[in-house]
Parts: sequence; C-alpha cells; structure tokens
Amino acid sequence: MCYLTPTDRFLYQAIPNSCPAKALGPSQRLTLGLHALAGNQTITDLAGDFGVSRKFVYQQAATAQTALEEAFAPEAADDQVLFHLPVTKAWLRQATLGLILLCHSSYRGVREFCCDLLDVNLSESTVHNIVQDAVDKARPYNQQQPLVNIGIAGLDEIFQNRQPVLVGADIASSYCFLLSLEDRRDADTWGLRLLELQERGFAPTATIADFGTAIRAGQKLAMPGVPCRGDVFHAMAEVTPVVTYLENRAYDAVAAQHKLEQKKTNTKKQGQRSNALGQKIRFTREAESKAVALADDVALLTRWLNFDILAVSGLPYADRCALYDFIVAELKAREALCPHRIGPVCTLLKNQRDVLLAFAAQLDRDLAALAAEFQVPVDSVRELLDLQALDERQPRRWQKEAALRQKLGDRFYDLSVRVRDLADQVVRASSVIENINSRLRPYFFLRRQLGADYLVLLQFFLNHHRFLRSEHPDRVGKSPAELLTGQTHPHWLEMLGYRTFSRN
Repeated sequence: MCYLTPTDRFLYQAIPNSCPAKALGPSQRLTLGLHALAGNQTITDLAGDFGVSRKFVYQQAATAQTALEEAFAPEAADDQVLFHLPVTKAWLRQATLGLILLCHSSYRGVREFCCDLLDVNLSESTVHNIVQDAVDKARPYNQQQPLVNIGIAGLDEIFQNRQPVLVGADIASSYCFLLSLEDRRDADTWGLRLLELQERGFAPTATIADFGTAIRAGQKLAMPGVPCRGDVFHAMAEVTPVVTYLENRAYDAVAAQHKLEQKKTNTKKQGQRSNALGQKIRFTREAESKAVALADDVALLTRWLNFDILAVSGLPYADRCALYDFIVAELKAREALCPHRIGPVCTLLKNQRDVLLAFAAQLDRDLAALAAEFQVPVDSVRELLDLQALDERQPRRWQKEAALRQKLGDRFYDLSVRVRDLADQVVRASSVIENINSRLRPYFFLRRQLGADYLVLLQFFLNHHRFLRSEHPDRVGKSPAELLTGQTHPHWLEMLGYRTFSRN
C-alpha cells in the first residue's frame, strides 16, 4: 500500500499551507480509490492513513467507479446515434470543398457521394460554382501574403497534359509562393514571374533548383545577384543508377564465367576436350575481371562523392573542389569502358561543380563567423561539426568529444548548440519542392485541363492547411503560412467564409 508514513504526515502538518491531498501521486490516488471501493476499511480509517479528508476519499472512490464502468461498458450498437449533424447549404459547400481538397475527389465523385450517402442531388455544375466561389475568396490571400521572410527558395517545374506549371516554395516553411500554369517554361517566363514576386518582398538569399537551364537563366535576368544552388538529390539520382547498372553487369559476367567453368568440368568428366571452349573461358575471364573492377571503382568513387564531398560535414570548400575534380577525372578515365552510362554522368558533374558545392562555400563562411564570435580556431569548429555527424554508438566519437571539451572549455556546450543549428539549416536539396510536387500530382491526375483558377485554390489550401504529422515536432499543428509568418490564422474553411462544425 502507498500510505503516507507518520513522518510524512508530520512534515505536511509542520509546513504552512501544505496539503497532503495535492502531494498524492496518481498511483497513490488509485490505491486510495480502490480500497474505498473494496470496503476493507472504513472511509474514516482510509482518510487517517493517507492524511486526507473523508470528502477527498469519496471523490477518489467516485473517480475509480467511473473508470471501471467505462472500461466494462458494452460497445455502442452500430445503429446508435452518436451525435446530430445539421446539414445546411453552407455545410454542403464545406463538404464539397473538403471532398475535393482533402479527399482528392473529382466533381463527379462529389455528386455521387451526396446522392448515395446524403440523398441530395448535387449537379456537377453546382460543384463547379462552389469551387469557383472559393477561388475568388482564396485569391486575395495568395496575392497579399508578404514574402520578405523567405530565406532560401526552391524552384521547379511540373507538367500536366504537356503544359508546364512553375512551382516555388520556401525551404524552411514549405510555403508555396508560386504555382503558375504557363504556355512556355523559358527564361523570359521564369524571369517575369520572379519579378512579380519581388513586388511582394521576395528577396531570398539563395535559391536551389535542378539543372534546368531555363530556371537559372530566368533567375539571372530577374535576380542577378542571388546564387542558384544545385540540387544534390538530382545529381545523385543520375549517378546512383550507373552504379547499379555496372554492378548488375558484373554479376552477369560472373554468372557467365561460372557457367562456362561448369561446362568445362562436365566436358572433362566425359573425357572430351574443346579448344574453342578454353578460348571462350579465357575471354570471359578477362571480361569478368574488367566488369568487376569497373563496378568496384565507380561504386567507390560514388561513395566518396556522396559521403565525403556532398555531405554537410567534411572538408573545406577548396579541398572539396580538388577531390571533386579528382573523382570526375577518374570517371572520365573509365568512360571508354561504358560510354553510354558514364559519359553523361561525367558531363553533368563537370558542368555543375560550382552549383553543387555552393552550399559548402556558404558553410565555410558560416563556420568562420562562428569561430570569430567564440574566438576559437576554425578547425575546432569544423571538428565539432564532424563530431556531431558520428554515430553515438562509436567509441571514437566520445574520445574526440573529450578532446574537444578539453580544448574548448566552457565554450564547448554553447558552440556545439550553434553548430548543430547551423548544420540543420544547410540546404543541399530541393526536397520541399519534390514533396509539393508529389502532393500536386493526385490533384492533377483528376483533370486533363487544370486551369489557373484551380491552381489558385490548390495554392491557398496547401499554404493554410495545418500539418497533422511531421518529422519535425515544431511543424505539427501549424500551416506553412503560420511557419512563414509566425502568426496564427483561422481554419482554412473559416478563411473562405464558412463556419466549421464542432460537437458539443
């Protein structure tokens, strides 16, 4: 039993304004309620043992009784009315928008839902009018939102029915500031749209995009002083399939060699000799050796590129450039062994070195600024960055951490926090844009012709619909607009003029 000891009761009585009931933990309250229900002791005795009033004992007994009744209560029948929903015209409009935007339903799907489940005849033209009315209310929110808080912007293109849709989003908040259906995706179109965004305060420190020439040329026209970084994800997406292809080709060569060796063994058992088979084996053995060596070399070079050059923690910018050029040269030396696969990768890496390593140049400047602020060597700050990238289960990490703690002294903790925050803010890939594209495709799939008005509503919904879950806890329950501005806003349906339903 979790009774209060005489010493505890004496201490509570000796301390002014103390209350033994408030000091009881959940397990003690549970024990008190269960003993009161069991009836083994009187209420007065229990109150004395726990140092509380009889009224408090009755309250805990009632709480325990309610919990038991709820635990053993029979399940509600399927036809039992749980709550009443007032179905009005305004609610039907909300349901229509919810089905279209939340459930990715088509106009015909909304009509069938209302007919089959609500016994309401809602024509497709009525659904269209409801959506059009929402578009008119959503457009001002898209056009009036200031964009001054955007730090690094992601740019991309997505196609529907061979028509380009220009997409732009803030990397930090996922706020979609550009969703425009265009006839062309050339540099002039991109430049014009970026100039229009600047009128709303759009002035990012950098942008990030894939290796499309139109995006970069358009940004150079509209924002000549803003760098456009290369997307590391797209670069590795071009290199990794080459590794897989060469490994499969090496496995095929090994299998062919093994098959010929097996055939040679069976021929010897039969007492036969074949000079042609021997020559073929020598040829396949040489091909196998070359295929395996090429696959191993390219795989090793790719690991260096991914984990040593394009990683956040690593060498300084100048050393990364030198190692990057070495890897490109090694791939170029092996291009003749598989020109149709290695050749395009060599061209891509050679042309995009500066944009792919732009994040490393900025990282060097940020690390130097931290070193100057804390008055420590830059090498110590970089060692701390590399230390945080190590697995906590490795003994080497704790050995290096002990050495750094001794070197940095009382500045270790504050500096480690700042370095961790800096590493989290490094942007190497336009993953946010790819995420938005994946969210757009289910909507695009329902319509052959999109229309600019439909994109206006989608942009509003994506920016003001709150995240139910996220890998980052600070994003849960917030919308991209709230993350961008730091200010809350009503439910997206309430912003469109509706009153959301809530159960009493």
